[in-house]
Amino acid sequence: MYRFAPSPTGDMNISNLRVALFNYISARQNNEKFLIRIEDTDKEHNIERKNQEILEILSLFGINYDQVIHQSENLKFHQQLATKLLMDKNAFSCFCTPQILEQKKEKAKHHKTTYKYDQTCKNLSDEEVLNNESPFVIRIKKPNEPITFTDEIQGKLTFTPDAIDDFVIMHVDKTPTYDFACAIDDMMYDISTVIRDENHLSNTPKQILIHNYLGYDKKIVYAHLPILDTQGDDISVKWLLEEGFLPASIINYLILGSTKTPTEIFSLEDAIEWFNLSSISKTPIKFDMAKLRQLNREHIKLLDPKELAKAIGYSSEELGNLAKIYTQEDSTLQEIKLKIDKFFASKTCDEFPHEFEKLKKIAKDAPYHKTFDTYKAYLLKQSELKEEQFSKPFRALLTGETSGPNLADIYPYIKNYLGEIIK
Repeated sequence: MYRFAPSPTGDMNISNLRVALFNYISARQNNEKFLIRIEDTDKEHNIERKNQEILEILSLFGINYDQVIHQSENLKFHQQLATKLLMDKNAFSCFCTPQILEQKKEKAKHHKTTYKYDQTCKNLSDEEVLNNESPFVIRIKKPNEPITFTDEIQGKLTFTPDAIDDFVIMHVDKTPTYDFACAIDDMMYDISTVIRDENHLSNTPKQILIHNYLGYDKKIVYAHLPILDTQGDDISVKWLLEEGFLPASIINYLILGSTKTPTEIFSLEDAIEWFNLSSISKTPIKFDMAKLRQLNREHIKLLDPKELAKAIGYSSEELGNLAKIYTQEDSTLQEIKLKIDKFFASKTCDEFPHEFEKLKKIAKDAPYHKTFDTYKAYLLKQSELKEEQFSKPFRALLTGETSGPNLADIYPYIKNYLGEIIK
């Protein structure tokens, strides 16, 4: 089973989506189930709304899942297994307060040494632990030997015991830390492969250590994706959708930027046929908005005209085809919608106000013209305007702008709407 484990404490960002996407593709390729595990142990946020938002976004992208579980549902199992580690002497109670630990860190900093947990609590006797009524966390004992594993993307990796240390697995309030909950949940749901961002790489030996101490010997395959560098911007998927980027183009971009592909433009179903996790680049990927815009333009062109019209708030095939014309200069649904909306909005032409009003009056009473050439010729003749006085107010009258695509290309798609456009 594969899993995607989002935290519902903020908007899903583009890196989170990439993780979900690659897990889904790999699950489909290997005929395995795909689990969504909501990491909801942080109760200080409005997680219920974010939970639903995460699932809705996945659905929009065609990322289907077999099961949704919440990490908080497994609290009793986290606590039980933490107790087992204590009983087996693979973990210990630590009574050091945050203030004491901070003082030790400051002392190490003052002496220009690396702070290490001093293991005082680790060496307490059972009697000393039982007689200590102070609040405590539970720390796992660091390994005696290095932990080595082969990552599907990063290759063979080794972590020394000092790189792992005696880390906390249960907080004072008896809730699990990220690493402990993650390791236990992966065991409970028989996760076969963990695909996640490279910034989780240092968590992996800790989670393997927990598995080892608990006698869990199933090999889990790990694959850590290179960083998607957004140059400090947390690019929200919700924001991209609101701006008018299509799910298909975002999927295309995330895969294209990560590995070699047989073609530049493709669908999710296409990618499932040939995507290869082990061929993903190891180097960080710089987020390229210009490339995403270019791909979005191409995917808009591929949309059925009625589907495109619906996406920008209209319903007819003609207006969908009109919208496609604007991919010459625009690359998002939002940008195109603004252009199409102008056709049906009130219009002016500041450069030629008198000519505009004259044309408008004539156009309101003009007969139906099947072709653009006869329509233009009629308005030119009736207005008695010269071409240089006519062209800009004429375009403004139809499109709400004084520049843009060829009017001869536009006219076939608006000729049946001139009554609504010229008002």
